[in-house]
Parts: sequence; structure tokens; C-alpha cells
Amino acid sequence: MSENHLTDYIGHIHQAATDACSFTAGLAKDDFRADKRTQQAVIMNLIIIGEAAAKLMESHPDFTDAHPEVPWRSMRGMRNRIAHGYFDINIDVVWETVQTALPELLGHLNRVRQGNQ
Repeated sequence: MSENHLTDYIGHIHQAATDACSFTAGLAKDDFRADKRTQQAVIMNLIIIGEAAAKLMESHPDFTDAHPEVPWRSMRGMRNRIAHGYFDINIDVVWETVQTALPELLGHLNRVRQGNQ
């Protein structure tokens, strides 16, 4: 796999996290809980994040090991929980992920991207 795929995967994670955050911008938790369309859009982006993280861990283990501040395993784990337990998704956990974990992830990714330029 080429080095370009590494930057592609990082870009996919960054874009999906940005999209998920933008979908919930200005929403209150109760509004999010009532909005199936937004829930589904956010969940899809969490799957994208987890898939790309899994690919990075598999194809570029030296890179992911060099950046332990990025929660690679947690991203992959969330994707697996969503994909394999789809009818048991806890929307409150999804909300908290978008409100806290994704903004933190975006900060980590911005630092990783700056270090790889």
C-alpha cells in the first residue's frame, strides 16, 4: 500500500469527524434524539471513521504506533459495536462521542497532519 493511502485514510477520518460534528452543530441533545436522519448520518460517519482506523492499523502499524494519542482502537471498536449490534446502538453514547470525542480527535488529527507535511 502506498504512502498516499495513509494520507487518504487520515483524510477520510478527518472529513467524517468534521461532517458528524457539523450535522449536530446547534442541536440540543433532545433534538438529536428526536431526529432519526441526523442520527443515521452521524452513525454512518462513525462507521467510516472506524473503517479507516482499522485500515490504518492493519496497513500502517508503525504509523498508528507512532501516534498513540489518537484512539485508533477505540474508533475501530465503536465501528464494530455499531456494525454488529446495530439495533442496540445507544444514541446517548453517539451524542457524547460527537460532542466530546470527535472534537478531540480532530485536534489530534490536525497535529498528526501537520507533523507529516
